[in-house]
Amino acid sequence: QVQLVESGGGLVQVGDSLRLSCVASGRSINNYAMGWFRQGPGKDREFVATISWRGDSTQYADSVKDRFTIARDNAKNTVYLQMNSLNPEDTAVYYCAARPWGTSTFSHDYNFWGQGTQVTVSS
Repeated sequence: QVQLVESGGGLVQVGDSLRLSCVASGRSINNYAMGWFRQGPGKDREFVATISWRGDSTQYADSVKDRFTIARDNAKNTVYLQMNSLNPEDTAVYYCAARPWGTSTFSHDYNFWGQGTQVTVSS
């Protein structure tokens, strides 16, 4: 089992930046692809970003490309999501997820999930 705990969310202004962290415990995430998803008010959960287990491959949703960056530090069992140029449409609960080996943009492919961290962007 992999337990995931997200942190770093908060209330920010338009144009601000935030860095989310996701710390894993229970086992090493060295062999796990990691993903970030989000769920805004009244919306379905949507894919944000994913990173391969070695960190050499990433993929982003079009809505966050060039603004968000996913990264990982396997030595710290941690995954990050750097979010820049935030806008109100980024307001959501952000979830970290893990799946063995290959990346995926589909939430149903992920085996383990965190509880989420709230990001609110005020205009």
